[in-house]
Amino acid sequence: MMRNIKLTLMYDGSKFHGYQLQPGLCTVEGELRAAAKRILGEEIKPVSCSRTDAGVHANMFCCNFRTESDRECEKLLHGLNAVLPKSVAVTGCEDVPESFHARYDCLGKEYIYKIWNAKERNPFLEKYALHYPFFLDCNFLNGQAKQFIGTHDFKAFCASGATVKTTVRTVFDCGVKRENDLVVFYVRGDGFLYNMVRIMAGTLLSISEGNIKKDSIGKIIESKDRSFAGVTAKADGLYLNKVFYPEVRSSGEQER
Repeated sequence: MMRNIKLTLMYDGSKFHGYQLQPGLCTVEGELRAAAKRILGEEIKPVSCSRTDAGVHANMFCCNFRTESDRECEKLLHGLNAVLPKSVAVTGCEDVPESFHARYDCLGKEYIYKIWNAKERNPFLEKYALHYPFFLDCNFLNGQAKQFIGTHDFKAFCASGATVKTTVRTVFDCGVKRENDLVVFYVRGDGFLYNMVRIMAGTLLSISEGNIKKDSIGKIIESKDRSFAGVTAKADGLYLNKVFYPEVRSSGEQER
């Protein structure tokens, strides 16, 4: 009997050319497919919740695939982790309804962007946070970030050349917080455009520097002009942090 399996992953994006399969390049999907082939003895075609770029990390990433294997989920999880590279880990494995789709059933995502805000760089955060040596006033930036909240046309915060049906997205919550020398920008929404979070982070840094006027994020959004927003912050500090789905009963029936 064909089963629909949902996997939850976490991975170090610095080791990969992004999530999506690319011939001749090391990707998370490529490693996952190869691991599943070894454990299940069959080719899988995972459906992903998102496509992270080269250098972008994931604290939580979800995908689903169909299989005829009767291997128990717990054994499948341990088997995959035994053969996957150390930079990828499966943290969850479960049977889900046939109709479940990792992308279309996703209710929203949360991204975080990490900034090491100290004069000297931290070698342990190389490739895992942007080093920014100038002081950041997190209370001020938190107030600026709140201007992103709401349903807007975020065309000004989308990389040029991106092909999407609409650039309208809803940001549920976002803000900036400090954990000692680590500054974290977080944003939760129903979906994100190509490079959107990195451009948002870059815009906040430009406001801190005075290169973009404070309280102007609303005007930038209204302009729909990419040139008015800040630079695209480096991929190193970006993490897909959480992915949200409707709760599902263990029996496979939708709870709501």
